[in-house]
Amino acid sequence: MSNAPAPLPSYFSARDKALAQRWARWQPDTADHAAEAHADSPPERRKAGKRRTVSLQDFDPSAKPFSLGDKTQDKAVVESLALELDTLQNLFYADKRYKLLVILQGTDTSGKDGTIRGVFGRMSALGVHTVGWKAPTETERAHDYLWRIHQQVPAAGEVTIFNRSHYEDVLVPTVNGWITPAEQHQRLGHINDFERMLSQTGTIVLKFMLHIGFDEQRQRLQERLDDPAKHWKFAMSDIEARKQWPQYQQAYETLLSATHTPWAPWTIVPANSKTHRNLMIATVLREVLRNLELRYPPGDPALAHCTVE
Repeated sequence: MSNAPAPLPSYFSARDKALAQRWARWQPDTADHAAEAHADSPPERRKAGKRRTVSLQDFDPSAKPFSLGDKTQDKAVVESLALELDTLQNLFYADKRYKLLVILQGTDTSGKDGTIRGVFGRMSALGVHTVGWKAPTETERAHDYLWRIHQQVPAAGEVTIFNRSHYEDVLVPTVNGWITPAEQHQRLGHINDFERMLSQTGTIVLKFMLHIGFDEQRQRLQERLDDPAKHWKFAMSDIEARKQWPQYQQAYETLLSATHTPWAPWTIVPANSKTHRNLMIATVLREVLRNLELRYPPGDPALAHCTVE
């Protein structure tokens, strides 16, 4: 049996070959991603066809693989993409053959809120929902950990954006030692099965890991302390989580390796640059929606000769 990852469905690629290759290099199981994301990686990490544990050190959070080389140009492209995505989302809502779940996962300050504003902000409120996940309530804890998640997945024609997600239930408990390695492995299997079920029943599951550097996080946390308008974003728990940075990086590496699947692939987004982060996610989202070959439903023939007086 080959260890090579299964090819991703056609809607998880780009029609332009150069763009498809660039995107693939920022997906965990792509054999040559290390050469693009971190040229100094040793050859054994780049061995083709060998599934391995992802190392986030292979992915430079300061990289800008989708950039045109100029920040002003990049911003203009993001604006253009946001308008195009609004048109595609309206068509998606009318088509109703699919559901779209976009998962934004990342450490504190990685830019989940900024992505929602910059990429999805132009979309019509009709059929677009954002769910921000926090610690489970007492009622939610009384059920299995995916119970609350399943209630918020999109219906036909809807786009739902998860700001954090069910992956918190395998990250936080792992880092804090609340679950054993065996339970961590079990939960990763549960998540794969859950996302497979969603995919098989018409949901496109598109997952983005917003990857920032340790020093970049320090600067962003300090900005929240220095700016009174951002104080509401700051919590002392952010500092406690920062002390666990290596443990969280390792937990992310484990889940990226285990849950990058043909039916729900991950894209690792270098996110030190906020503009580039939005550009990359908007570009990938545009490609996925284009690949669905969306169409308006046929009109009622009885209306062909109808006139409004």
